[in-house]
Amino acid sequence: MALYEHVFLARQDISGQQVEALVDQYRGVIEANGGKVGKVENWGLKTLTYRIKKNRKAYYTLMNIDAPAAAVVEMERQMRFNEDILRYITIRVEEHDENQSAMMQKRDDRPRRGDRDGGDRPPRRDRDGDRPRREDDDRPRRPRTEEAA
Repeated sequence: MALYEHVFLARQDISGQQVEALVDQYRGVIEANGGKVGKVENWGLKTLTYRIKKNRKAYYTLMNIDAPAAAVVEMERQMRFNEDILRYITIRVEEHDENQSAMMQKRDDRPRRGDRDGGDRPPRRDRDGDRPRREDDDRPRRPRTEEAA
C-alpha cells in the first residue's frame, strides 16, 4: 500500500466537533477500502489568503494515510460531494513524518521585529534634514539654498 498525506479545508461555519465527525467519516471510508489512517492533526481555524466559496476562514486538518489508491480515490470522490469541504489535496510520500508538522511547531526560532540590526532602512536624518556623512564619502557637499530650507 502507498503512503499519503491528505489535507482538507472545512468551512468556518461548522463546529470543531463537526470537523472531527468529518475525519471519522473519511477514516471509515479509508478503512472500508483496506487502508488505515495514522496521525491526524487538527490545525484549527485559520484565515485564508483569498476567499474560497465566500469563506474567509477554514478549519485545516492533516491526515496520514496508508491505503491503496482506490481508497484515496473513493475518499476524494465523497469529498467533492460534501458542501462542508472547501478544498483538499492528497500527496503521495515515501514515508510519514511522525513528528509534529511544520504548522503545529511553535515558531520561536524566528527573530522578532525589535531584534533586527537596522536591516534595509536608510540612516536617520539629523535635525537639519541632512543625512549623516559616511566616512568614505569624499565628495564635496552642495551648498544649501534658502528655498530648500
